[in-house]
Parts: sequence; C-alpha cells; structure tokens
Amino acid sequence: MTLTRPTPGVDDEGALRRPGAGRAVAVLVLAVLAALIPLLGPSASLHGTGEAAAPGTGGIALLRTVVFAALCVPVGELFVNRLARAVPGTPGEAPRSWAPYAAGVGFVATLGLASVVATGNLVPSSLSEIDVGGLYASRDGKLALVEVNAFLVAGLCALSGRPATVVWPLAAVVVAEALRAHPTTEHDPLIGSGLTLVHLACATLWAGGLLHVLRRLRHDTPTGAALLGLYARVAAVLLAAITATGVWSSLRRMPPDTVLEQLTTTAYGRVLLAKVLLVAAVAALALWARIRLRRAADPLTACSPARAEVMVLGVVVAASALLTALPVPIRW
Repeated sequence: MTLTRPTPGVDDEGALRRPGAGRAVAVLVLAVLAALIPLLGPSASLHGTGEAAAPGTGGIALLRTVVFAALCVPVGELFVNRLARAVPGTPGEAPRSWAPYAAGVGFVATLGLASVVATGNLVPSSLSEIDVGGLYASRDGKLALVEVNAFLVAGLCALSGRPATVVWPLAAVVVAEALRAHPTTEHDPLIGSGLTLVHLACATLWAGGLLHVLRRLRHDTPTGAALLGLYARVAAVLLAAITATGVWSSLRRMPPDTVLEQLTTTAYGRVLLAKVLLVAAVAALALWARIRLRRAADPLTACSPARAEVMVLGVVVAASALLTALPVPIRW
C-alpha cells in the first residue's frame, strides 16, 4: 500500500492556501524561551534557597545549551540516515546536511567555555586575562581543549568526502562532557561519568534524530510513515535508557530521603523538577504521534505532534544545560 498526501499548499479544489503563521510563531516563541531559560533561570531557581551561583552562570548555561544543540544535529543526521537504509524504497538523497554549520557553532561555543576555564572559571573581561597555556595544567582545561578540537575536526569531517567519520570527534565531545560533569573529588566519579555518557548519548540520538526525521519528511516521500515508525520504536528504547540513567544520577546526588525536599528547596532540584515535567510532556507527545501512526487514515498526520515534540525537546536541552551550571545539591 502506498501512502499519499495532498500537495502542500493546495486544497482539495486545487486552490492555493497560504501557509499558516501559527507554526512559525510557535517555533520563534520556543526558541526565545530556550534562550531565556539559561539566561534567567539561575536567578529564578536560586531565589530563596540561600545558595550562590558562580559568576556568569547564565552565560555559561547559554553556551552549554548551544554545545548540546550543536551535538544533537550531526548525531541525529547520522542516526536517521542509517535507519533510512532499513526502510525499503527510501530515496538515497537526504536533505542538505546541517553538520558543518552545527560543528562551527559548537566550535565557537566551546571556545567561549574554554576561555572561562582559562581564567579560573571566571568570565574574562579582556583577552589579556585568558591564560591559554593554563588550560594544559588542569583537568577541566584539558577537557575543554578536547571539546574545542573535537568540534573543529567534526567540521572538517562533515565537509570531507566521508561525512560519517564525524561520529568519532562527536563521541569525544560526549566523553569529555561526561568526565567534566563528575570531578575526581566526587564519590565514585567513574560511575557518574558512565551514567552521564549513556544519558547524553541517548538524548542526542533522540532529539537530533527526531529533528532529522522531520526534515526528511518534508520531501513528502511515500515511505515517510515507515521511517517515522521505525524511529519511534528506537526512540522508545532511548527514552527508557534516558529515564533510568537520569533517575540513577539524581539519586546519587540527592539521597532518596531528601529528594522531595530538595526538589523545591534547592536550585538544582527545582530545575530538575521542571525538566522532568517537560520530559513527561515530550513522552505524551511521542505517544500521541505513535497512536496516529497506527490508527489514523493518513499516518503522516503524526508529524503534527512530532513537530511539537521536537520543539519541547529544545526547551529540555536548555534546562539540561542550566542544570550543569547550577550548584550541586547538598547531600544530607
């Protein structure tokens, strides 16, 4: 059976329809919200907790949001292009890759984060304050350099004749982020880094993969529903892994008997609670899309909740970045 859809912009009588502005407005609003979360989130989440944030927390959270987003785009492209090979009849031509642009943006963002590390985790007010050589003297500095160089190599790989090789420098970024999130002074840092590694890898596949699936569906191919359905099955496994590692990581930082209190009395807990609610909304949208895939007369109507899902995932990325910049919760 071949799935068909009306030509975009044309109604049943052949008359051209103007594309609605609602979707563009929703994308703009969520993009602004995703930028405001890391900028305004620290002051809002810290209010009344008695905790103090490090200087420049908002800017650092914004840069880390950009890094996470830049990581999602090329990872999602590789993931979905591989899935598409398993769908019979899928055209070999994919949408134009955004990987080179994402790598460039990630390179600039990681340079900004490295400059903060080079000034002793303070926001530099001038170039003279940045001690580039000092990056080699600390663990955080070396990890920051790994991320900068990895995005640079990723950009070169994306522009080369073998774009699939971009997976290796991107894997280096994920590993560096996992190690950076758990300093050696932490209790069992390797366990924490392992959990973060799995959590971040699955999250980038989920968010980036859905974005690229929707980009491929804009070509309106007859196999679009099959590709979306295949992605949905894999995404269910990714969501389970994200949930398990997220809960485990949270319990390592907030013991079970203090979780409920710290969710409302600490900045980390408040943002974590907001992230959990957002992920629950994303899961509901994913379930709605899957129901449409199975029961709707036109399975490609599942694109509507899927678009909403990827938009909310953008806000989740911003909340995740904010978590990395806030004070670690207290272990009582």
